[in-house]
Amino acid sequence: MNATTQSASFDLSAYMSDVGRRARAAGRLMSCAESAAKNAALLGMADELERASAQLIKENRKDLDAGIANGLDAALLDRLELNAARIASMAEGLRQIAALPDPVGEISDLKYRPSGIQVGRMRVPLGVIGIIYESRPNVTADAAGLCLKSGNAAILRGGSEAIHSNQAIAACIHAGLKNAGLPEDAVQVIETIDREAVSLLVRMKEFVDVIVPRGGKGLIERVSRDALVPVIKHLHGVCHVYIDDKADDAKALAVAYNAKCQRYGTCNTMETLLVAESVAARILPPLAQLYREAGVELRGCARTRAFLPDSLPATEADWDEEYLAPILSIRVVDGLDQAMEHIHAHGSNHTDAIITEDLTHARRFLREIDSSSVMVNASTRFADGFEYGLGAEIGISTDKLHARGPVGLEGLTSLKYVVLGDGHVRK
Repeated sequence: MNATTQSASFDLSAYMSDVGRRARAAGRLMSCAESAAKNAALLGMADELERASAQLIKENRKDLDAGIANGLDAALLDRLELNAARIASMAEGLRQIAALPDPVGEISDLKYRPSGIQVGRMRVPLGVIGIIYESRPNVTADAAGLCLKSGNAAILRGGSEAIHSNQAIAACIHAGLKNAGLPEDAVQVIETIDREAVSLLVRMKEFVDVIVPRGGKGLIERVSRDALVPVIKHLHGVCHVYIDDKADDAKALAVAYNAKCQRYGTCNTMETLLVAESVAARILPPLAQLYREAGVELRGCARTRAFLPDSLPATEADWDEEYLAPILSIRVVDGLDQAMEHIHAHGSNHTDAIITEDLTHARRFLREIDSSSVMVNASTRFADGFEYGLGAEIGISTDKLHARGPVGLEGLTSLKYVVLGDGHVRK
């Protein structure tokens, strides 16, 4: 089927059901696939991407031309573009996933019980993972690689703006799977640009075990609202750094600057800085100078503006805003308790950090802040699967069930109990 020239008689519901059935069948085969076969497929996919580099760029050009014609802004076009360096990076990412330990089949906590049986837990694939994403074609390769290594089947639904790029990458993925003797249906890239495909995918609970949305807040809200399948997600990242009254000045300046300025458009970038009033006069002026030199717009509460009169007044809406831009909200607080109250009221349960030399304050912050990543004397920008040693991540979850924080290979698996006996019977 050509995604851009579907006939009027095309039955979307039947197509999606067929995709689901094939994914379920492939998932059963993938769950018992040997690590060597999975690694061979990943390495083969990497080789295919590099061999097909010119064709990938040619297909990507169709998407770029359509994007320009449809008025996509420069940032979206940049995320959409494939070039030789980005294709090489995709291939290297697959090779890195191949080098990671295979979590499937690992047995942990195996212990003897008084009855004589041994009880442990085995790590197993989730089954079929549906991934819905926007713009970046590299997600097609990344997501396929992570799902494959963790023994899952994947249904990938990329944005319509990248349809030609995604289908070209899918061809490389299927070649790698076929050459390794694994089912090509283990990774299926939806071939239609019909938005209703997303609505059907998130409701296919008979075929799909979990949905992972990757994109803007609107996409994630829609998927979360409509899904009948469990969703691994984070809605947005309103991340905080709190500079405590017992902070080391040099650490405070370095961390608060890096958390905001290392990269603006990520979900783990600091959006609100909280500063204890007793150190504000000492910390804020030099920190504000660093931000000004980086071109960051500062918006402050009334107490902040007493120290930084050239900052703009912060509105109540600013405390809940994920800017993804060189804009920072600053609030001066009485101390640790008020800082934590602010985070509880306005945070997104993503990543929050405290800068302090007080062990008691640090422990309270770690215990009482209910976020998926909580840090002491470290930049929020470390909230990342690679930085955590996961090798790669498929996204970040701020939910509490199953996976929380950066979701890597282990997050794409579940656990089942295993019991070993030798003719044991219960008395």
